[in-house]
Amino acid sequence: MSLTGIGLVIVATIGIGLFGLRISRTTSDFYVASRAVSPRWNASAISGEYLSAASFLGVAGLVLVNGADMLWFSIGYTVGYLMLLVLVAAPLRRSGAYTLPDFAETRFESAVVRRICSGLVVGIGTLYLLPQLHGAGLTVHTVTGAPPDVGAAVVAVIVVINVAAGGMRSITFVQAFQYWLKLTALAAPIFIILIAWRSGDHSIGLLQSLQGAAAEWAEPLSTAGGRDHPLYATYSLLLALCFGTMGLPHVLVRFYTNPDGRAARRTTVVVLALLGMFYLFPPMYAILGRSFAPDLVAGGADTVVLELPSRIFPGTAGDLLGALVAAGAFAAFLSTSSGLTVAIAGVIDQDLLRSRLHRLTGGDYLAVNSFRIAALLAMTVPYLAFRVTGALSLADTVGLAFAVAASTFCPLLVLGIWWRRMSTTGAAAGLIVGGIAASAAALVNVVGAPTAGWPRALVGQPAAWTMPLAFLTVIVVSKLTPDKIPAGTARSMVRLHTPEAVEVDRGPQAFTNLPPSDSTPPRRA
Repeated sequence: MSLTGIGLVIVATIGIGLFGLRISRTTSDFYVASRAVSPRWNASAISGEYLSAASFLGVAGLVLVNGADMLWFSIGYTVGYLMLLVLVAAPLRRSGAYTLPDFAETRFESAVVRRICSGLVVGIGTLYLLPQLHGAGLTVHTVTGAPPDVGAAVVAVIVVINVAAGGMRSITFVQAFQYWLKLTALAAPIFIILIAWRSGDHSIGLLQSLQGAAAEWAEPLSTAGGRDHPLYATYSLLLALCFGTMGLPHVLVRFYTNPDGRAARRTTVVVLALLGMFYLFPPMYAILGRSFAPDLVAGGADTVVLELPSRIFPGTAGDLLGALVAAGAFAAFLSTSSGLTVAIAGVIDQDLLRSRLHRLTGGDYLAVNSFRIAALLAMTVPYLAFRVTGALSLADTVGLAFAVAASTFCPLLVLGIWWRRMSTTGAAAGLIVGGIAASAAALVNVVGAPTAGWPRALVGQPAAWTMPLAFLTVIVVSKLTPDKIPAGTARSMVRLHTPEAVEVDRGPQAFTNLPPSDSTPPRRA
């Protein structure tokens, strides 16, 4: 029955994606949905792609094993959007860019900074795709017994089909649908459990379960996953989650699809409400899992959301609820993987493929075709990496991606938008230093992290030292290289901070390497 639920999600995803294909024609449609997505649609789509395997399965698994201290994950994931709202949402939309490298090149007038950003987008996106593929394999293995590679391959194929077919416009419809499916899949079993208990069905022993879990959680628990130096680990985790959100390429590209800066802010406010509603439910699965699935604490905690319905309601009711949850989990992998693939494909297309295709064909090609080739490459590399990497927990892997994003794009965006004295050399130095430090920590975690002491804490949660290091590098190098401040800084600042309602010359089109016949310029005030 769970397999049927997954199959229905796949059919619906492909069907909605094909509908998007009918209205996707220009390169602007593929990259930013022609900048015409309303705040409510965009908020649902952003929430759909943001709520990944770590949110749907990983948070419940962490809370199940480590207790209420792991609620910091839910808080951090949500507060990240508040930081994005306050610091970068509207200025980023006003920049007129299509991707993060576009913004970097326009703001700092440097092809070198653009190339560094392109490499980081691919790296962060690949690191974030790994837990999505791992979660898909885990879900298929749990409900069918098939090897994990099967679930990962299914997600990879479907995502490539959808992204290549309709790009951002198609994915917007798919992700908005998938958010509401995920919310329903998590909420419905909880409400049915509460109704059964309220109606006097004491066979599930809910009251005793809650009392037992509360008593168990009253005991002191180590913060941040039971690691050494828990206070440091907790604050480092919060820094990564709160400030890493603004550096995730698949999140930022969504704000380019809004009509203007005001719509970008409204979108972020709605996203905060949708995320807050969703994160009410994973901890409930963890609480019930302490009593109904205690064996998962020792291993397989990430499957508690998938297994809990059938353990509480044996028989047909449990099978139906399990099918709904499995469908929601698969939607989580598909939606996040789709957003990441669009972001990575955009960078590969612009910075690697398009110029080469132009030379090979003499310019006789369609830009959307190079985007489709890039989409295939964007998913192939993470899938191959999934086949050879070890298995970290879902939330831990995503946390490392947030740490890399917080140590690279967060300083670039915050200082680039709000500090006019930031130099091109400072931007490049901050990206390199922060990227190397955080990526090295992530690599050590994948290969084999230290087992105890400060090395384990510093490598396991690196954001508390890598992010300040990146900010400090940008500031110091910029102070030392005042002659490298871009000549057009004043013009860039006016474009970033002037509301659209004010008539102002916003400068040349940021996205300059689209063929003229296949581009849509940024909307003028």
